[in-house]
Amino acid sequence: MLRGLRRSSSQHLRPLSPEERRIRRRRRIRWSIIGGVATVVLAPVLLFVIGYLIFSVPTPDEAVNNQVAVVSYADGSQLARLVPEQGNRVKVPIDRVPLQVRQAVLAAEDRTFYSNPGFDVTGILRAAWNQLRGGAGGGSTISQQYVKTTLVGDQATLFRKWKEMIVSVKINQERSKDEILDDYLNAIYFGRGAYGIQAASQAYFGKDVDRLGVAEGALLAGVIQSPSRWDPAIDPTNSLRRWQFVMDGMASQGWITPQERAQATFPQTVPRKIVSGSVPTDSSGHIVNAVRDELGSLGISDQEFSQEGLQITTTIDPTRQKQAVDAAHAGLAGQPADLRSAVVAIDPATGGIMAYYGGDNGVGLDYAQVRKQPGSTFKPFVVLAALMQDPPVGLGEVFSGEPVPGLRNADGADCRRCDVKQAMTISNNVVFTQLAQKVGPQNVADAARAAGITSPLNDPDSRLALGNKEVTPVELASAYATIADGGVYHVPHLISKVVTSDGRVLYQSRSSDGERRFPEQVARNVTEAMLDVASNDGLTLPGVRQVASKTGTVQSHIDGQNNDAWMSGFTPDVATTVWIGTDMNSPIRTANGTPISGGTVPGEVWRNFMVDTAKAQPPPTFAPYRPIGEPPSDKPPGVDPDAPAGTTASPTATPTPTASAPPPTTDAPPAEADPRAASAEPPAGSAAAPSTTAEPSPTTPSTCTLAHPCG
Repeated sequence: MLRGLRRSSSQHLRPLSPEERRIRRRRRIRWSIIGGVATVVLAPVLLFVIGYLIFSVPTPDEAVNNQVAVVSYADGSQLARLVPEQGNRVKVPIDRVPLQVRQAVLAAEDRTFYSNPGFDVTGILRAAWNQLRGGAGGGSTISQQYVKTTLVGDQATLFRKWKEMIVSVKINQERSKDEILDDYLNAIYFGRGAYGIQAASQAYFGKDVDRLGVAEGALLAGVIQSPSRWDPAIDPTNSLRRWQFVMDGMASQGWITPQERAQATFPQTVPRKIVSGSVPTDSSGHIVNAVRDELGSLGISDQEFSQEGLQITTTIDPTRQKQAVDAAHAGLAGQPADLRSAVVAIDPATGGIMAYYGGDNGVGLDYAQVRKQPGSTFKPFVVLAALMQDPPVGLGEVFSGEPVPGLRNADGADCRRCDVKQAMTISNNVVFTQLAQKVGPQNVADAARAAGITSPLNDPDSRLALGNKEVTPVELASAYATIADGGVYHVPHLISKVVTSDGRVLYQSRSSDGERRFPEQVARNVTEAMLDVASNDGLTLPGVRQVASKTGTVQSHIDGQNNDAWMSGFTPDVATTVWIGTDMNSPIRTANGTPISGGTVPGEVWRNFMVDTAKAQPPPTFAPYRPIGEPPSDKPPGVDPDAPAGTTASPTATPTPTASAPPPTTDAPPAEADPRAASAEPPAGSAAAPSTTAEPSPTTPSTCTLAHPCG
């Protein structure tokens, strides 16, 4: 209200004169300019001083350790720490690095290294401007690259650039140029798992750094900027182009003569072999290697893994992992030394792998990823395909289960007439081969794929019901988990979160991610078909816990000996698969010579693991059972319609198996189940092609089919 007025000598307010207004306006402008200049000048100085006081200069060891990847269990406890210097990193003094090799690095990365102050002001300003505009870019000196490596992360933020510049200035004040170059060459990542110039020399050329020639040094210098792109084993064309850039740069700086440049040839490297640092040599090594493979599928490169100091949280539950390893060890204790095992447990609600055992040799073959024939553990997918037909083939559908020429049942698995559920319980091969023929082998393959089997199931025939196509333990556990979760498929995974050492989240899994592959009622009917298997095989879990399961035993087509044995099953909260076999696909027997079947050694491993892990209170149960289709008789499912009242078609339940007295093998498929055998269909008139069961005629798809699933 008083603006533009001035108090007179008589204390009365009067308007300002035009001249007084101009003077006041000029004064305000002058102080604004002074304040702005002070802010522009003093603020960076203040920030520089603060940063200079709080940021320390790294050592080469700190630079490498900040690149170390840490793999953790689901609870955050450490599973493995991949420390490069414990494996393939060897520090060397700079005088062991040939002069022209050092010059090659300068030609590639920083040609003014010995004259610049340690940071490129123009490059930093360009990077800052690009960052403000939402872009990236900006040059870096060797000092800045070394600091960036130590700080870990190439995040394009003004804070990181500020910190990078300050530490680059400090390092150039505290150390000589040769010392900086020495630190840089001993810490930088060259690809192939190699940190430092000595490890790189061995990884690319199989010799020590002091024996490198100029052309070889130029190749190593060229890959520094992008090892995952310019390794000649990955991209020889761009690797050559990058090598030529380095060699031309050396010639332009006078570090090699024109004649040397003209005569230089692109050097040959040794075969690429990734060194993964200190990967555990025990069973956890398989988890680490599987995690690295999964990182690639998530778009996280080997270079990021090796340079970003990744903190990788897995889905592995440490308690359940120990229980899986202990169960596998207990199952094979005292057994022949050639037996191998795999145990995989998956959370049906998320697809997260809670336990992963692929053998004790963490740098050897991972049996959780080895493809083997699954035997009768494939039978649930036949039921799934049958329930998805239009009209559906329900659990009460009755078939003849007597052996026929060319197809037999294992001991104790015959039935004169039994329905689908009872055939599953006793693992009757004849019934399931008929059922697969009735619904169509391709539909069985489609059902398995809908559940989560990803291995090839090409050219299926009715013997697919007996598991004559190879799958991995991980796939089988995942497919069973889909059934357990009511038909919702979750990609099986080991990684829940990936964070760089500077806090950037590269990946975060979402438990809600899932895809409905078939209706919940269909999944519940498949589960119902599997509920009596464990009790029939003496593998029930304590208490009132419901468990759906299936055993599988595979025989050689050559001598009829058991080659692979499986047990796979689930409760509502965990799906677990166990495999037992050998490296050479040789006969599997216990120490006393008894053939191993699905219900014996793998069944006991599975049961021991599930008893220890499935302890939720109260025990979870499956959703209420609502049958799809009605049984063709007035007798309940599982009862032979032609049997006397009060009897069933099933044999007497077998006792709990032991190594010395195993129960009868109930599910071993015949020799024809092996894909290495002749692939001819069973003869006409056999159970695979009974005169009363023809291929179904084409029908109009129902609302929910394998080709058009609900969801």
